Amino acid sequence: MNTSEPSDRDRGGRPGRDSGTEKLNWIDRRREKIRAEIERNRRGEYTVPTWVLAAALVIIVGAWLALIFLAG
Repeated sequence: MNTSEPSDRDRGGRPGRDSGTEKLNWIDRRREKIRAEIERNRRGEYTVPTWVLAAALVIIVGAWLALIFLAG
């Protein structure tokens, strides 16, 4: 079989997968996830990430303890 295109092995890709198509699919999936998140946020289904809540709690408790020890 004589073709002008290099085989998958020559291109460095996996057989049956074109890296350009795979990257495009990844970009499309990422865009769809972002689009879905924006739609959820507009409907009011926004939730604050747990790490943000934990950081806020640490800051509040730290400020409270600093106030007690520095004022006392």
